[in-house]
Amino acid sequence: MKVHFIAIGGSAMHNLAIALRKKGYSISGSDDEIFDPSRSRLLKHGLLPEKFGWFAEKIHSGLDAVIVGMHAKADNPELLRAKKLGLKLYSYPEYLYEQSKNKTRIVIGGSHGKTTITSMILHVLNHCQVDTDFMVGAQLEGFDVMVRLSEDAKFMVMEGDEYPSSPIDLRPKFHLYKPNIAVISGIAWDHINVFRTFDTYVDQFRTFISSIEAPGKLIYCASDTMVKELCSAKDHEGLTLYPYYIPDHEVVDGKTFLVHEGSRFPVCLFGKHNLLNMEAARKVCQQIGVGHDEFLKSIGTFKGASNRMEVIYQDSRNTVIRDFAHAPSKLNATVAAVREQFPGKKVIACMELHTFSSLSKEFLVHYKGSMDGADLAIVFYSMHALRLKRLPVLQPEMVADAFDKPGIQVLTDSSVVENEIRKYLKDDAILLLMSSGNFGGLDIQGLIREISKENK
Repeated sequence: MKVHFIAIGGSAMHNLAIALRKKGYSISGSDDEIFDPSRSRLLKHGLLPEKFGWFAEKIHSGLDAVIVGMHAKADNPELLRAKKLGLKLYSYPEYLYEQSKNKTRIVIGGSHGKTTITSMILHVLNHCQVDTDFMVGAQLEGFDVMVRLSEDAKFMVMEGDEYPSSPIDLRPKFHLYKPNIAVISGIAWDHINVFRTFDTYVDQFRTFISSIEAPGKLIYCASDTMVKELCSAKDHEGLTLYPYYIPDHEVVDGKTFLVHEGSRFPVCLFGKHNLLNMEAARKVCQQIGVGHDEFLKSIGTFKGASNRMEVIYQDSRNTVIRDFAHAPSKLNATVAAVREQFPGKKVIACMELHTFSSLSKEFLVHYKGSMDGADLAIVFYSMHALRLKRLPVLQPEMVADAFDKPGIQVLTDSSVVENEIRKYLKDDAILLLMSSGNFGGLDIQGLIREISKENK
C-alpha cells in the first residue's frame, strides 16, 4: 500500500504515518514546517520530508490513499492535485476507522479525561498481555508510539476527539469511529470557535451516542448531570448502559488507595476526577475480559500519561506538577485534587490561556471560581498567541475580573512568571503548572534545577 500524508508533521498525523510504516506500508508526506517531537520521530523512521513545503508532483495515480491533516488548507496544491486525479482522500479518523472496521472498536469520548482513560486501559491491557491496537493523544511509559495498527489484534482502543476531522471534513473525529464500546467521561463546553453554543456542543455527543453500533455498550459518568441526562434517555435502542461513579477509596498520608472487598490497593494518581477515570477504564476492561482483581493490581503501576497530573519534581519541601488542564472544569478539578492530596501545603496554581476558547472574551466568564482552591493563582497569556489566532487584545484587568479571585496575578511576560514562581517556592509549596502550551517558552526544567539546588 502506498499512502501519502498532507501535513505529516501533526501530532496525530506523524504517529499514524509511523504506525503504517511499521505495518509495512510505503509512506510519503509533506509539510511546510515540522517541530519536535514530530520532527525527531519522523527522522528516526525515515519519514521526514527532504524539503519543507507543498509539492503537487508528489501526488500521482499510483497512490492508494491520501490522508489530509488539519494543518492543510482547502487550497493546498497537493490536495487539489489529489482531487483532480480522483484519488481516495481520507481524514485521519476516517483512515483509522478503515484500519479497524473488522475489530472491536472502543472509543473514549468526553470533554475531559479522554487521554487518561485511554492510557489507563492500554496500561492494564499491556500488563495483562491482551493484544490491542490503539490511538492515544499522549506518550505513554512502556509504549514507543502513540498509534499502533496490526492485522491480528482483535481490539482497537481510540481516544475520541470532538474536534473537526480535516479542512474538507468538519465532522467531529469521534463521529467517524462507529464504536462497539463507548465511554463519555463528562461534558463541559469547549472549542467555542467551532461550537458556538453549548447546545451545539452537546449535540455532538448525541450524534456520538447514535453512532455506536448495535448491539453496543455505553459506559458513562453518572456524576455528570448533562452526561447522565443524555445517556439515560429512552431512545438508545440496541445499547446496554453502564453508569459509573467514584469508586471506594481512601487517602492516607498523602497516598491514595482503592478499596475493594476490604482490601486496599495503592495507586499513583490522585484526585476525584482521576478516580472517576479509573472506574471508566475498569468498566471498559471488564467488557473485554479483565477481572476486577486483575485490573486493581495492574492500575497500581500506572503513573499517568505525559503532561496529565505528571509529577516532574519532588523533594521534602516542594512538588512540581504539570497538567494539560486549560478549560474551567479541568482547572477546578485539578486544583481541588492537589488541595485534597497535599493538605497543609501551599498551592501555587499557574495556568496559561492558550486555546482559542480560553483567549476569547466571550468565554472568559466561564473561568469564574475555577482557581479559588489555590493559595496563589497566576494566569499567563501571550500577546503573540492572540495575534496568531487573530483575536482582539485582552487587557489583564479583564482577565482578572473574569476569574474573580482576590490576589490573582495576570501576567503576559513569561520571565515575570518565572520570577514570581521562584519567589513563592522558598516556602513549602506545591507548584501546579496547567497548560496545553508552553507558557511562552518558560524554561521549566531550568527552574526545577534551580529549586533542586536551593533545597539541597
